[in-house]
Amino acid sequence: MGEVIGEILPLALGIAISPVPIITAILMLLSPKARVTSVGFLLGWIIGIVVAVTVFTLLSSLLPEQDADASKPIQGIIRIVLGVLLLLVAVRQWRKRPRDGEEPKLPKWMQAIDKLSFVVAFGLGFLLSALNPKNLLMAAGAGVDIGSGDLGVGGIVGVIAIFTVIAASTVLVPVVGYLIAASSLRGPLDRLRVWLGHENPVIMAVLLLVIGVVLIGKGIAAF
Repeated sequence: MGEVIGEILPLALGIAISPVPIITAILMLLSPKARVTSVGFLLGWIIGIVVAVTVFTLLSSLLPEQDADASKPIQGIIRIVLGVLLLLVAVRQWRKRPRDGEEPKLPKWMQAIDKLSFVVAFGLGFLLSALNPKNLLMAAGAGVDIGSGDLGVGGIVGVIAIFTVIAASTVLVPVVGYLIAASSLRGPLDRLRVWLGHENPVIMAVLLLVIGVVLIGKGIAAF
């Protein structure tokens, strides 16, 4: 179990450090309906992560069983493909970085966050975590690691829980912190939102590059 946890940690961090959901959560915390929308978004974000990694874990467990010491070409090919896709997304993110003096533009849907209800915020959190292409690639990589890790049901549930807590932590911490100490966090959250808005493409490009290389290396090692 410890080995599988070690393998999924970079992938969980890849989801956790993604700036878009963090910016979204911060915008909700700075909106008039902060407590309603932020909690809805957090729940949707967590459930989306659980659903995505569980689905890929179940799919991975359907692959033919092999001797623990034998090569695993199927898992290797899957990891290499996922790694290459992450490298392509990293290149795309790098090209989207703002030029010197250029102000980054927030997506139009972020500009309507003040008007969101609990249900819509929940749905947005679910979509960003479960159906976002970058997150899906990392959830797929984690699912392959968990499904091929020769774990029992309890072990699988435990590893998925650890993956979810780490992946959701960067949304969970500011939301819970705001619910406890709203007035003292508004300034720091707003400054963090501005910084993430500027650095989002660079952060994601570097992160995806590192994780993509790791997956490709793990895929090659499986042969």
